Parts: sequence; structure tokens; C-alpha cells
Amino acid sequence: MLDTASKTFFQLLAQSGVLKTLASRFGMRHERSLARRFIPGETVEDAVYAGRALAAAGLLATFDHLGEGVTTHDEADVATREYLEVIDALILSGVERNVSLKLTALGLDVDRATAVDNLRKILAVAEPAGVFVRVDMENSSHTAVTLDAFETLWQQGHRRIGVVLQSALYRSEQDLVRLNALGARIRLVKGAYREPKAIAYQKKTDVDATYARMLKTLITDGTYPAIATHDKTMIDLARRWASERHIGSDRFEFQMLYGIRRDLQTMLVNAGYRVRVYVPFGREWFPYFMRRLGEHPGNVWFVLRGVFGERG
Repeated sequence: MLDTASKTFFQLLAQSGVLKTLASRFGMRHERSLARRFIPGETVEDAVYAGRALAAAGLLATFDHLGEGVTTHDEADVATREYLEVIDALILSGVERNVSLKLTALGLDVDRATAVDNLRKILAVAEPAGVFVRVDMENSSHTAVTLDAFETLWQQGHRRIGVVLQSALYRSEQDLVRLNALGARIRLVKGAYREPKAIAYQKKTDVDATYARMLKTLITDGTYPAIATHDKTMIDLARRWASERHIGSDRFEFQMLYGIRRDLQTMLVNAGYRVRVYVPFGREWFPYFMRRLGEHPGNVWFVLRGVFGERG
């Protein structure tokens, strides 16, 4: 119950305009700020610096210019141009050519066609430069349209794209069958959003059981899947399942969030596995930060420890 209450509470905080304004004003001011545990900074230069540090440690990276839920065509155009500038900066910097984005940042809440057209503009620059684009999954109200948009672009011949499935949703195992049939690259997550029981599992044990089933299917039948989790039980299951079926460590990768379980990241790299770290950055960092705090109670306790530790 603590997980559920924590997730709900912090998602409510994420919607607060007052808190967002205060966070934007003060949250990234100091190098030791709490937000910088999970977000390296607000600029692409901050992200590039973090990416280089990760590469030096043997880690891969995907870069996410934070932003979501735009409500006008003009805002969607601005977000699209910003992503094109980010891609140019990543190419010039020489860091990992891998980005993640949300379709609501590109206008999905305005209309589907706007988001698809804007993603197509991004892919027109990204694909020739060898940049891989991951379409992130948002809350359940966007699941169907996100997958439909992804499949539309896939059928138009775009192949340097991937998508995300959340094991918390009942529908995800069927979506996995659909996407595996395409040969799409899937990132598997448990899900950071609080969803109604009509469409999503409410018990952690059910979410975990579904994640385990999907993990096995992806490693056996998927196209270079990403096992995105900080749960050591799931990581050990993936390693064991792959080993027993003689599936090499180059056939999949683990993914983790910036600033979380760095011990596991190092352990996996030392064991010969590929580990990609999700590097978020940008001025619109507050909703992401709140979701990370609410996703696991341990993150909340980290913040409380940090608050007391930074006094004086």
C-alpha cells in the first residue's frame, strides 16, 4: 500500500503549477540539489557532460529532453525544433546517438496527426545520422494512440525507432505479441503511472509476475529488447533465462535511470552486460522528478535524508 500511496501523492504534486514554478526557480541552482540526483541539468551541455561520464564508466546512454503534455500546435512546433537542436548537439558532441521522447511533447494531445508529423520530422534528421529514437510510453489514456502512431511510422519504413510497454497494464502482453511480430525494439518497464484497476494490475506481485513473463518472451523472441528495471530479482531472472537458452549478452540490454542503483549498473557492466542509462534533462524536469520520487518509497527516503544532510 505504501507504494500505491507514494505514487499517487507524488503524481498529484507533479501537477502543481506552484510547485513547478518554485522548482524551476530553485531546484537546479546548486550542484548538490536533490533534483540533480536524478537529472544532470537543464541544458544539452549538462546532458552531454553526463553522457561522457557514463561512457567512461562503460555505460551506454539515451537522452531525454524533458517535456510533455503540450496543448497547442505552436508549443508542439517549439518542442520539435528543440529536439532537432538536441540531436544536432549530440551528433556534434560525439556522445551516444540515442534519444527518448514523449509524443505528448510533440502534440499528441492536440491531435494524432500533429504528433506523427513532428516525429517524422525528427526521424528525417535522426535516421540518416544513425540516431536511434525511442518513443516513450505515457499514462494509459495515450497507450493505444502511441502504439498506433509507432506502427504507422514502422509501416512507412522507419526502423531506427523503438517503443515502450508497461507490465502494469492488462493489455501489454497482447501488445507484446503485436510488436514482436513487427520486429520492433521494445523497452519493458513496470510503469510509473497510477492507473485504475479496470485496466491495470493493482498489486505489485501481479505487476512483477507479468513483467517476468514478458521479460522471458522478449529475451527469447524479441529484437534486441531493453530490460528496464532496478529490481535485482528481475535482473537475475533475465541473466539466468538468457544463459540457460544460450542467448548472448549482445542480444539484449539492461536499462536504468540516471542516479538510481549505480551499484547495479557497475555490477552488470563488470559482468559483461550492456547497460544503458536514461539521461533526462531540460527546464521541464519537475513532473519527471516527482514520478521518480513516487515510483519507489526508497526514493522518498533518499530525499528526506538529503534534506537533513544538506542543512548547515
